[in-house]
Amino acid sequence: MSDALTLSAEARDRAGKGASRALRREGRVPAVIYGNNEEPTMVHVEEKLLAKLLGTGHFFNSVVMVEVGGKAVRTLPKDVAFHPVTERPLHADFLRVSEHAKVHVNVPVHFKNEEASPGIKRGGVLNIVRHDLDLICDAAEIPDEIAIDLTGLEVGDTIHLSNVTLPKGVESGIHEADATIATIVAPSALKSSDGDTTKDEGEAEA
Repeated sequence: MSDALTLSAEARDRAGKGASRALRREGRVPAVIYGNNEEPTMVHVEEKLLAKLLGTGHFFNSVVMVEVGGKAVRTLPKDVAFHPVTERPLHADFLRVSEHAKVHVNVPVHFKNEEASPGIKRGGVLNIVRHDLDLICDAAEIPDEIAIDLTGLEVGDTIHLSNVTLPKGVESGIHEADATIATIVAPSALKSSDGDTTKDEGEAEA
């Protein structure tokens, strides 16, 4: 389970592009906290601190305690807008959640035991179709990752969502049980070699 992150914030009175630009010039990022049947709260956070949390790699599947006005608000990050050129964060959205609310999160997939896959040992390539999974779980029990075991997989094998074991209390937000997570495919060099062999045999027969 991901540990809760902490982010200090200050309330902002003014909205609009002009006010947002002024905040960004001061190294702040405009943000909004919404949901849980409460009025949206406009805040701004320190850009460097937000960037640091984004760099953890699990920002979007962690509870973030946003501290504003001496009060800590339990939230889930829902969106961060970035500048198309500089990639600086421009705006952030946080969803209020109660401690044990059921939440939708995208959790990264981790593949283990590649060395125990005969297909990969023979040169096959792991082709990842989904790098994360849409899950429904308790806000206090969000998994860091979903581990998928590659032991025994051969070239041509496909890992479907139905093959994935989810932690207790965690449900999939994807409704297709046969959704593809990854496949073991033959390397392009091997395919090319096979094609050349077929061609040579055809020419020999001619």
